[in-house]
Amino acid sequence: MSELITINGQAHEIDVDGDMPLLWFLRDKLEFTGTKFGCGSGLCGACTVHVDGQATRSCITPVATLAGKKITTIEGLSENGDHPLQKAWLNNKVPQCGYCQAGQIMNAASLLAVNVAPSEEEIDTAMQGNICRCGTYQRIKKAIGEAAQEMQEDA
Repeated sequence: MSELITINGQAHEIDVDGDMPLLWFLRDKLEFTGTKFGCGSGLCGACTVHVDGQATRSCITPVATLAGKKITTIEGLSENGDHPLQKAWLNNKVPQCGYCQAGQIMNAASLLAVNVAPSEEEIDTAMQGNICRCGTYQRIKKAIGEAAQEMQEDA
């Protein structure tokens, strides 16, 4: 019997070498290309996805360790791209090159799932490991605050 993982609500068989990083399983096997390769060492955050709700660096996470887990990628964050973070990202014109944005949003979504009213310091701390080469950190912080406010109003 093969192992299964759930990605964006759909069960998928782990039919690759168990040492394959989740990033390559997502991109090469399932063609979920929103999750990006950045450094390959878990340092930049471009490959961030959620594993059972926790922000996880998919480039260093072997697929074999994920049997029975629920993975959410940027494609699964919201059906229509209308998650409060996605809307705030656009409203605040966060993306420049856009390469790191999926990882940034996924990391921020993990923060807001456990802290719907983070302080600026808490946002800085949570987002510290996600690198943006374009330097849009102030816009990222503003967008997270805006999304948090919307989530509080909707609660």
